[in-house]
Amino acid sequence: MITLRHNSRLHHIGIGRRHAGTDVLVLVHDLHIRVLDSDGNLLRDLTLDPARDYQPRAQS
Repeated sequence: MITLRHNSRLHHIGIGRRHAGTDVLVLVHDLHIRVLDSDGNLLRDLTLDPARDYQPRAQS
């Protein structure tokens, strides 16, 4: 999980337990968020829901 501040409010973004301890790069443009690992692999692509503190991964 990573934490991001948007409009003075903290939001927690789930990226999966298997990525615990992984260095990530977070790209933010307005509400669009992309989370990449250090090799440039996309770990998560989402639109932030400002009404929710936790942004869970979609269940497959």
